[in-house]
Amino acid sequence: MAAALAERSCLELSGAARGPPRRVRELAFSPPGIAPAPVGRYGDSAGGFCYQESAQLAAVTRNRFIRWTTSGDAVELVEESLDINLLNNAVRLRIQGCPLLPGGVHVCEVQSHLVILLATTQTVHRLLLPHPARMYRSELITESQMQSVFTDIGKINFRDPSNYYMIPSVPGLASNSVASAAWLSSEGEALFALPSASGGIFVLKLPPHDAPGTVSIVELKQSSVMQRFLTGWMPTAIRGDCGLSDLPISLSVHCLDHDAFLFALSQDHKLRMWSYKDQMCLMVADLLEFMPVSRDLRLAAGTGHRLRLAFSQSLGLYLGVYMHAPKRGQFCVFQLVSTESNRYSLDHISSLFTSQETLVDFALTSAEIWALWHNEENQTIVKYINFEQNVAGQWNQVFVQPLPEEEVTVRHDQDPRETYLEYLFMPGRFTNAAIQKALQIFSQGTETHLDLTWDELKKEVTLAVESEFHSSVTEYECSPEEFWQLQVEFWSKFYACCLQYQEALSRPLALHLNPYTNMVCLLKKGSLSFLVPCSMVDHLYLLSNEHLLTEDDAAIFDDLEMSRDVVCLVQCLRLIGESISMEMAFIMEMACSRLQPPEKAAEQILEDLIANDTENVMEDIHSKLQEIRNPIHAIGVLIREMDYETDADVERAQPLNVRMNLTQLYGSGTAVNVVCWGVCKIATIRFLICRDLLILQQLLLRLGDPMVIGGGQLFQSQQDLLHRTSPLLLSYYLIRWASQCLASDVPVDTLESNLQHLSVLELADTTAITPHKLVSSPQTIVELFFQEVARKHIISRLFSQPNTSLAETSLNWPHLITAVVADFLPLLWPSNPGFLFPECLMGSCQYTQLQRCLPSVVWSCNPSPWEGGSAQALDCFCQAASEVGREEFLDRLIQAEEGEMVSTPRLQYYNKVLRLLDMVGLPELVIQLATLAIMEAADDWRSQATLRTCIFKHHLDLGHNSEAYVALTQNPDPSRQLDCLRQLVVVLCERSQLQDLVEFPYVNLHNEVVGIIESHARAVDLMTHNYYELLYAFHIYRHNYRKAGTVMFEYGMRLGREVRTLRGLQKQGNCFLAAINCLRLIRPEYAWIVQPASGAVYERPGASPKRSHDGECTAIPTTRQIEILELEDLERECVLAQIRLTLVRHDLSTAAVAGSSTPEETVALLVRAGLFDTAISLCQTFKLPLTPIFEGLTFKCIKLQLGGEAAQAEAWDWLAANQLSALVTTKESSATDEAWRLLSSYLERYPSQNSLYHRCVINKLMAHGIPLPNWLINSYKKVDAAELLRLYLNYDLLEEAVDLVLEYVDAVLGKGHQYFGIEFPLSATAPMVWLPYTAIDQLLQALRESTANQHNIMLYQKVHDKMEDYQQKVSVATRDRLYRRN
Repeated sequence: MAAALAERSCLELSGAARGPPRRVRELAFSPPGIAPAPVGRYGDSAGGFCYQESAQLAAVTRNRFIRWTTSGDAVELVEESLDINLLNNAVRLRIQGCPLLPGGVHVCEVQSHLVILLATTQTVHRLLLPHPARMYRSELITESQMQSVFTDIGKINFRDPSNYYMIPSVPGLASNSVASAAWLSSEGEALFALPSASGGIFVLKLPPHDAPGTVSIVELKQSSVMQRFLTGWMPTAIRGDCGLSDLPISLSVHCLDHDAFLFALSQDHKLRMWSYKDQMCLMVADLLEFMPVSRDLRLAAGTGHRLRLAFSQSLGLYLGVYMHAPKRGQFCVFQLVSTESNRYSLDHISSLFTSQETLVDFALTSAEIWALWHNEENQTIVKYINFEQNVAGQWNQVFVQPLPEEEVTVRHDQDPRETYLEYLFMPGRFTNAAIQKALQIFSQGTETHLDLTWDELKKEVTLAVESEFHSSVTEYECSPEEFWQLQVEFWSKFYACCLQYQEALSRPLALHLNPYTNMVCLLKKGSLSFLVPCSMVDHLYLLSNEHLLTEDDAAIFDDLEMSRDVVCLVQCLRLIGESISMEMAFIMEMACSRLQPPEKAAEQILEDLIANDTENVMEDIHSKLQEIRNPIHAIGVLIREMDYETDADVERAQPLNVRMNLTQLYGSGTAVNVVCWGVCKIATIRFLICRDLLILQQLLLRLGDPMVIGGGQLFQSQQDLLHRTSPLLLSYYLIRWASQCLASDVPVDTLESNLQHLSVLELADTTAITPHKLVSSPQTIVELFFQEVARKHIISRLFSQPNTSLAETSLNWPHLITAVVADFLPLLWPSNPGFLFPECLMGSCQYTQLQRCLPSVVWSCNPSPWEGGSAQALDCFCQAASEVGREEFLDRLIQAEEGEMVSTPRLQYYNKVLRLLDMVGLPELVIQLATLAIMEAADDWRSQATLRTCIFKHHLDLGHNSEAYVALTQNPDPSRQLDCLRQLVVVLCERSQLQDLVEFPYVNLHNEVVGIIESHARAVDLMTHNYYELLYAFHIYRHNYRKAGTVMFEYGMRLGREVRTLRGLQKQGNCFLAAINCLRLIRPEYAWIVQPASGAVYERPGASPKRSHDGECTAIPTTRQIEILELEDLERECVLAQIRLTLVRHDLSTAAVAGSSTPEETVALLVRAGLFDTAISLCQTFKLPLTPIFEGLTFKCIKLQLGGEAAQAEAWDWLAANQLSALVTTKESSATDEAWRLLSSYLERYPSQNSLYHRCVINKLMAHGIPLPNWLINSYKKVDAAELLRLYLNYDLLEEAVDLVLEYVDAVLGKGHQYFGIEFPLSATAPMVWLPYTAIDQLLQALRESTANQHNIMLYQKVHDKMEDYQQKVSVATRDRLYRRN
C-alpha cells in the first residue's frame, strides 16, 4: 500500500514486563532549615530525556532514554534501553518536605556528565552523574547487560552546598503557577527560571560544579530596562507592581552558544521572549490574535495554556502553543523569525482545533503535534497530526490500550477460579504491580507481597481468594449452584480490586518524544508504552466510522476506484464485526482451537446473524456491497496485504562480524515486549478481519447475484478466495495464541541435557537449537523466539547492505519497528518453509507449546517422542520418512558431513533418527525403526551391517539374548560380527547369564568364540571374572574334555602365580581336581595335555608390544619347548596344591609365597610351620630326601630346650598338627619331650641308607652344643657306632668318645653287644668283628697331645689299657680260629 507511515493511525504497545516490579533504590535528602510544605499540593507529573546520540547506531547511548515521574516530594528516575538490560537503572529520590514542581525535572547532557536539575517549591538541586560514554569506553556493545547511569547515584553528596540552594522569600515563588525551566549555560552554570511572587520571572544561577562561585538571582520584568541584580532587595511598592496578569504559566528555554532565549506564556494570553544574556524582553505576542476570541475569553485568565519548543538545524525554532478555552482548544504553531536588526517575530504556520476538553500533555516536532487528552469519561485519547501536510486539519488516531473489561463472563460449565486466573494472568492484561497492590488490599494488609514472580503471584492470589472464600462460607452444605455463585462473587470482588489499581497505574501523565529517532512514548503512572504506526489494513479496520468516511482514498492506493472498493469492503467487515455477539465469536474461537474448518463456523455465524438481524444489518451490508465495483478483486487485495506466506526459506545468516554493534540492537526486555506485543496486536486485529471476511464471503456465496458479486465473477474464484482466507485465519489465530502462551520455565540442566539430545541432529547451520536460560519474568514463546533467534536474523537482514557505515546510520523508530514486525511475522507464519520457530521451541524444551503450535507439521503430533507413547512416536518418525526429499527441514537434517559415508537420503534420515532415539534412551524404538530401515538398505551391505549392529546392541541392552545372537549371525560384515560377538561374551559374563552364552550354537564361529574367551581370560583379573570357568563349561558342553582339562590346569597355574590368597589356593585345588576329572574321562592313551606357557605370556590380539629399557620392542621368542603332562603329573600337582592349601590354612602369612612355590620350597615352608607329617608326605610324593625335615625338627627341639614357657606353649600348635603314635600330655611330659619323641619316632619310621638322618640330627645338635639324648646315642650306637665316634672326635668330645670306645670294645668282646647291634661278639667260632682303629688312633693321639690335662692322661690310659686287653683277646681268638681251621 502506498500510504506513508506518518499518515496512518498508531497503536499503543506496552513495554511493561510481567516479572516482579524493578528494584528501586530509595534515597532521601532533608535540606536543612526547610519548613515542610504540604506534599499533596501538586498532582503527579512525568517527563523524559533522550540522549543526543540515541539515534546513532555506533553510540553507547543508542536507543537509551531517561523517564521520570514525580509524586509529592519524590521523583522516580528510570533509565530505559531498547538494546541492553540496564542494571541499577531505577532510583527514587525523596527531598523531604519539598514537593517537586510539575515539570520541575530537567536533564541536561554535556560531554562528560549528565546533569539532573530539580526544582521544588522551596529548593533547587543539581545532580552530576558520569556520562554513559565515560562509563563504557569500548567501541563495541556486545553484552546483554550494562550498568545504568544511575549506578553510582548513591555516591552523590546531596548536602554539598554547591549543588543545591534554597529559593529566597524575596522575590519568592509564585503560589498559583507551576511553570519552571532549567538549563546549563555554555560555562557549566545551572540556571533555574521560576515565576516570581511579584508576577514576573526570576532566574537563579548556580556556579559551575568545578569552579568556586556564589549563587546569583536575576528578575526579568516586562520593561526591557527594568532588570535588577537582586543583591539588595527593594520593596515591591518602590519597584511598582505590574499585577499578576503577566504571571507565566508555561516556560520553555532555547539555548544558544552564549545566550538563552526564555519563552513565557502568561495568564494574559501573551507570549514573551527574553534574552537571559541581555536580560531583555525581545518580543511580546498576543496569541488571541490567532484564535476566535470572545469577550469572556479575553477577560479570563489563561490557566490551561501550554508551550512547547522544537528545534531543527535546517528549519529553525518552532513554537507550539495550546490555547485553552472552555469546551474547546486550539493549537498554534509558529516559527521564530529574526530580522537583521536583531528583532524577532512569530511566523504563523498552522492553527489546529480540537474538541477535547482536558489536555494532559502535548509534544511538538518540526512537522507534527502529538497530544494527550482525558475526555469527560476519563478515557485516554492520543492523537497526532502533521501540521505541514495535513491542510484539512484531520487528526490521526492512536488506538490506546483499553482497560480490561469491567466484568468477566463465566459460563456455568467453567470453573470460576480457573477462568478468573486465566483472565488475570493473560499476558498484556494486568501488570504485576496492579495485582500485587490488589492482593495486599484484598488480604487487608496482613502481608506484604514483594518481588513475587508470575507463578508465585498466581499462587498467592489463589490462596488469598480461597481463604477469604472459605472463611466466609459458614454453611457446611450448599448446592453446587450456590457454591459456584459464591466463588464467582469472591473472585469478581478481587477482580474489581485489580481493575481499580490497573486503571490507576495506567493513567497517562505525559508524552515523551525523541526528536532524534522520532520515537513517541506514553508515560504512565506505573508503566511505559510506545506508539507505533499501524499497517493500512489495521488502520482502516480500526478507524471509527466518521473517520473512515473521511479517509482520503488517494492515500490508500494509486487506483482510486480500488481504494473506494477497499474502503467499502472494510465498512462491510466493520458492520459484520459489530453485529457478532460473544457467543458467535466463541464458535469461531472453538473451531480454530480444534483445527476444524473455519468455513463451517463462518457459515453457522452467518446463519445466526441472519436469524437475529433485528436492526437490518444484512440490508446495510447488501447496500454497501452494491457500491463495490469489483468485490472479488477487493477481497483479493485485502488478503494479499495480510498474507505473509513465502515460497523461499527465510535467510539464516548470522549477524556480520563487522557489525558487532548490531548484536544487541532491540535486544532488551523492553524492546522484546514491544515487538512481540505488536505482533500479538496485529494478529488479534487480523484474526477479526479474516473472521469477518470469511463471513462476508459466505454471504456472497449465499447471495449468488452476478450483479452483486461484480459482473459475473466465477464461482470458482469465490471458492479460491474462501480457501485462501481460511489458512490466513488459522495462521493469525496461531500467532495470537503463541503471543499469549507463556513459556515453561525449564532448569538449566534440563536445557543442557536437551541440547545434548538434539546435538545428534547436527544442525550446524541453525541458531535455533541453543540452550536458552529463561529470565525471571515469564516470557511468551514468541518473546523467547524473538529474543534468542529471530531478532538476530531480522537485524542482520535489515542492516545487510555492505557499504553502509555504522557511524552514518541513523535509527528511525517508526520505520524500524514496522520493518522488524513485518520481518518477524514470516518467521512465525506456520506454512512458511522456515523451521526456526519450532526448532527454537524444541531447543528450549517447550514441548507442550510445540504440540499446539504446529498442528500441520509432520512432527507436531508428538514433537517430543520421549514424552509420548512409543507407538505414536514410531508412527511419527515413519510418516516423516516418507517426506524425505520433499521437506526442507528434513533435507537439511540429513546433509552428510565431511568424511561421512554417503547413502540414500532416507537411510541418512534413519541414521539421524536412530542416533536421536539412542541418545534419548528408547531402545525398543531403535530396534523397530532399524528393522524398517533394513528393508530400505537391501542392496547396501555396509548399511545393513550398521543396522544389524544397532539391532544387536539394543537387543543386548534390553536383555534379549537370543534376539541379539540372531542379529549377530545375520551381520554381513565379518569385522562387525566379531565385534558384536566379543561384546556378547563380555556383557553376558558381566550379567552372569552364562548358560545362554554356553548354549548358543555358534555356527562357523566356534574358534572365534574360544579365542575371544581365552583372550579375555588371560587379560583380566582372575578373581573378579570367570572367563576360565566359562571356557571350561563351553568345552564340557561340547564334550571336549581335553580342552576343558587344559583350561582348568592353566587356570590353576595362574591362580598360584597371581592370586596368592587362601581363596586363590582353594580355587587352584579345585581347578586341578577338575582337570584330573576331565583326563579321567578320556581313554588313557589320550589322557594328556600340553603344559601351558610359564609366566602367562600369551600373544593377545591388540596387546601393546613389550619394550626394553631403551624403548626398543623386544623380540618375541619364536619357539619354546613343548612339555606334555600326563594324568600322574596332574595328580602330583593336585597333591602339591592341597599341601599348599594346608600350609596356608595353618599359617596365613605364607600365602604370599606358597602359591607358586616348588615342592622343595614348599617342604621348607612346611618345616618352618612345623607341619612335618605333611612335609614327609610331599617328599614321598615327589621323591625328595627327608634331610630338611630332620634338620628342621632337630632345630625346633633345640629351640624348645633352650626356650622359655612362651616357646613351649607355641610348640603345642605345630605338635598337634603331626600324628604322634601316643601323645602324652601328663604333667611330667612337656612340649620339649614331645618334640624329642616326634624326632625319635621319625628316625625309627623312616630309616635311611648309611644312617643319613641320624647323622644329620646329631650334627645339628652338636653344632649347637646340645648334649645328645641317651635315646639318640643308644639308637645311633645300634646303627653306626663308628660314625658316632667320628662325630665325637669332630666336635672334640674326647670324654664321650672314650666312653663310647670303652663300651664299644666291651660290646665286641661280648659285654652288651646287643646295644651296638653286634649279633656275634668276638669268638673263635663267630664271624669276624672289627673296630674303627683309625678313629681310636685319632682319639689316643688327641689324648696323648694333651698331657697337661691330668684327666685326659687318665682317659688315655683307660683307652690304652682297654685296647691292650682287646688285642690280647683278639690274639687268643685268632689263634683258636686258626687252630680250628687247621
